[in-house]
Amino acid sequence: MNSLVIDMTHGGVKIAVSLAKKDETVYAYDIYNTLKNVDKKMLAVYNVKIIDLDYLKNLNGNLRVIYPVHLPLTKRDIEKYNPSLNYTFLTHHEIIKELLKNWGNDIPKIEVTGVKGKTSCVFMLKEILIDKNPLILSSLGALLYENGVKKTLKQNISITPANIKETIDLAYKIANPVCEIAAGKCDSQNLKKYGCAIFESSLGASGIGDVGLLTNIVENYPIAKNKRTASEAKSQIFNCSIVAIQKETLDEFYKNIEHKKINTFSLNNNADVTVKNIEYDLDKTLFDVSYNNIITANGEVISGEFKVETFAPGKHHVKNVLGVIATCLSLNIPKEKIIKGLANYKGIKGRTNKKIVENSTIIEEINPGINTKAIEESINMIRNLDDYYIAIGGDYGITCEEIDESKVSTYLDTLDYNIILTGEVGEGILKKMNKPVKYSKNFQDVYKQAIHNNKNLLLIYRSDYRKLNKR
Repeated sequence: MNSLVIDMTHGGVKIAVSLAKKDETVYAYDIYNTLKNVDKKMLAVYNVKIIDLDYLKNLNGNLRVIYPVHLPLTKRDIEKYNPSLNYTFLTHHEIIKELLKNWGNDIPKIEVTGVKGKTSCVFMLKEILIDKNPLILSSLGALLYENGVKKTLKQNISITPANIKETIDLAYKIANPVCEIAAGKCDSQNLKKYGCAIFESSLGASGIGDVGLLTNIVENYPIAKNKRTASEAKSQIFNCSIVAIQKETLDEFYKNIEHKKINTFSLNNNADVTVKNIEYDLDKTLFDVSYNNIITANGEVISGEFKVETFAPGKHHVKNVLGVIATCLSLNIPKEKIIKGLANYKGIKGRTNKKIVENSTIIEEINPGINTKAIEESINMIRNLDDYYIAIGGDYGITCEEIDESKVSTYLDTLDYNIILTGEVGEGILKKMNKPVKYSKNFQDVYKQAIHNNKNLLLIYRSDYRKLNKR
């Protein structure tokens, strides 16, 4: 089998090496010219040849092209270099499913994608499944929990599909240290220390999930230089055995999808998992959950209801909780376990969380994918806004979704609150606003202002994945 792996920036090295280990002939195309010397040496060790697309004219027969879903090239763009080849195209997600074909049959596996709420859902699921020692890939790192204790396998890691396999490989090395095997301390080379896996992905899912959770598509942003959209990429979630999806997202973007096991959730009453009697609070929100005709992994169809108490100060947080509940019910997880896990969820440092500093309540909404809708929903969850500074800003980075400064500035012009813009994102928004607002280059200074003036603070901050301290 001849394979061409495109894009060494977003996990292509891992994919190319994995295929080469199977004695395949593998070529690599570094489309963004970001390949590091250490990775070049790694590819050379496994006889992976780095090429440009012009090289395709030297090949004949069959060629499997493995590309990221956000590739700014069409299939026709690639085929024109050698029209005589017999091409097969697979996304990075699809090849990861192939590479992991015989992995994880004995454990529950969850894949999470969406525009907003992915990381929060991953860590709610972690709380519910903590007794199974979950293996996790998220935008906060590759993690393994043993008896409730977190082990960081790798912190600076993206949520590209190739890093699902990277996370599994890292966990294997911990469970099977070469030195202990050589010394006879381990009598098996197939040990693992986890009983479930939860993988976050930015643009779809590999399809290895027993359940795939699609949180939402609140903005169908363009990818691949406007050749595709987020909804197209995230449709790969339907390669999972069961899909948990927001009802509004299903109806708007995927009404023509055919899949036998779909469980929906919504704040409205027309979904499989719904909610009523919500009592919002910045510490613990209370509500009643009702579920009807949920299709489960073992073939049952279940219905019921229960009460939830968890950290969910806004509507968008409750939607995330419902997605998590739909996922857990799909896996036949007892409702008592769901209730306990959600009660233990306190938010995530580096995402949504609340803290008290002196006399000030600080609410942080930090995310690489902050957009106008997220800003609006975050502001709506504060009841007494006169007591708050609202700080908005952050960093530009490498995620596919960039903030629409014009749209945000138009929205902020309608508000009459104490707004402070901060960072490079805040500076960009400031230039497009009609009304005067305060600006602070360093977001840390906003904390000082709020505390000094005995004000509370809502910080809505777009973080850069590469800046770990602001994730």
